[in-house]
Amino acid sequence: MKKFLSLVLAVSMLLTLCSFASADAVQEITYSLYSEPDGIDPSITNNSFASAVLANCFEGLMTYDIETGALICGEAADYTVSDDGTVYTFTLREGLKWSDGTTHDANDYVYTVKRILTPETAAKYVSLATDYIAGAAEYYAGETTDFDTVGIKAPDANTVVITLKAPAPYFPAILAMWTFAPVQQATVEANGDRWTASADTYVSNGPFHMAEINMGESFVLVKNDNYYAADSVKLEKVTLRFITDNGTALMAYESGEIDGMNTVPASDYARLKANDPGFVVSPSYGTTYWEFNCSKAPFDNVLVRKAFNLAIDRTALIEDVLQTDAEPAFSFIAPGYVVDGEDFVDAIGDFDLSDEADVEAAQACLAEAGYPNGEGFPEVTLYYYSSDTVKLVAEALAEMLSSNLNISVKIDVADWAVYYDDIVNLNYELGAMGWSGDYLHPMTYLPLLKTGDPNNNVGYSNPEYDALVEQAASMTDAKAAMEVMREADTLASSDYPFLNLYYKSNTTMMNPKVQSFLIDPTGILYLRTAFVAE
Repeated sequence: MKKFLSLVLAVSMLLTLCSFASADAVQEITYSLYSEPDGIDPSITNNSFASAVLANCFEGLMTYDIETGALICGEAADYTVSDDGTVYTFTLREGLKWSDGTTHDANDYVYTVKRILTPETAAKYVSLATDYIAGAAEYYAGETTDFDTVGIKAPDANTVVITLKAPAPYFPAILAMWTFAPVQQATVEANGDRWTASADTYVSNGPFHMAEINMGESFVLVKNDNYYAADSVKLEKVTLRFITDNGTALMAYESGEIDGMNTVPASDYARLKANDPGFVVSPSYGTTYWEFNCSKAPFDNVLVRKAFNLAIDRTALIEDVLQTDAEPAFSFIAPGYVVDGEDFVDAIGDFDLSDEADVEAAQACLAEAGYPNGEGFPEVTLYYYSSDTVKLVAEALAEMLSSNLNISVKIDVADWAVYYDDIVNLNYELGAMGWSGDYLHPMTYLPLLKTGDPNNNVGYSNPEYDALVEQAASMTDAKAAMEVMREADTLASSDYPFLNLYYKSNTTMMNPKVQSFLIDPTGILYLRTAFVAE
């Protein structure tokens, strides 16, 4: 745990200056999101576009310290861990309330996990419960209907006890994810899946609560006076606007119409980095890649997938197309997890890949796959979601692949909701994607390729890989576990299930007057103590 906390501190980005909220400054900000989330139900969504809402409207047992970035207790006042590392006992803070002023207690955490484990809920992060909590997988699979067999209990209103099926020293960090933030049973049951559609029914427990839901336009959050630490919340209002065109968002930022935005146009990156004091680059525990549909020809052939990886000039993509700060990626697991001074990726090979394209090797792989000089290779569709930045990447990839492999490539685009549904249902060939770690540990990545995992959207399956992931998940020796996880990474990455492009950084624009906010390595914006300085 100490190692984990120090790592979060090392890579977290804290923006706080030695000034104070002015009585004359209006404590309101407007922040732009480049896409409307596909949902804002914390028990269901895994959509990063929803993070600004969920991280500020909800809080679980654990959260992150704004000043240090360290993992700390949230609604839990403290917790203990059993000697064998499997039983976590959390004592809640006194007097917890929902945003509507009603009482909130330990039973809400039990209800929330039960809801996550109900298949009809369609929780996208259900594996975070089934992989770790004792009895959760059996209950979710319908092998038992007795929820008392699941390892989460509320022995009294102020105590939550979670029993794991095996030790997982990083489990408290998982509990900081929005998935395990409590939801109010009364509003969910009274409104069904429409409880998130109206500000009146969107009951939460975090530093802010929903005041307006303007579909297609914005979310408006206001200070939650019923939050246990309401005295530390300075902002009275946060408007989250959806501006899907980065150029339009930048114009709004530079004109003072908005105070911040969570992405920067590639064409303006160098100028803003050099001249704008609101330009913020922070470390990111994330990888940008495209997903192969490994279940569908021609990408069911590992040689084809390798040929595509060899044909990409990652340096040109980063420096010429995106003009950003990034590092070429050959594996899907990003750097940032360190044990005894050694980063996870330090001992990971390059899998015969390089920063620049190796055209000769790419063509040789394609020929070995049965397509000499690209002959007979079917037309490939590069599929991406609406984003001007991803469009640039798609166009560059199409040019590289068609030129270096002598194949026909076309591009298709869809709005996020339609796009993601196609990805989940394997209705694509090569799709734009990426992953920002949900917590600072390789285990946030490894399930992406585990057989049957809800987040495995590439159709990849390898029993040996699955076994290694299972083994590493319960290991208490961090160094030994890292070696097993590296073995799993090497095994899967040698099969090239992803077209890995680069390791990300978080790039944000924020008016320098907005201070004391946190952008963590997963790219989540926390405004719990933020304020507008004079």
